Amino acid sequence: MSRARVSFRQDDLARALKAAAKAHVIVSRTEIAPDGRIILFHGQESAAAASPFDEWKARRDAR
Repeated sequence: MSRARVSFRQDDLARALKAAAKAHVIVSRTEIAPDGRIILFHGQESAAAASPFDEWKARRDAR
């Protein structure tokens, strides 16, 4: 049996996150594609992702 080529390493992700931090970008989510691409999502999550309970709690805690 031959080994499959590894297209992603933990060091790659660490370098990407360090570069984002150095650029003062807040990473909210990361995705790693099967071909090894690292996708960093920044900014706030969309409002549709929050549940009604989370929205209520955020409004309540804002006081």
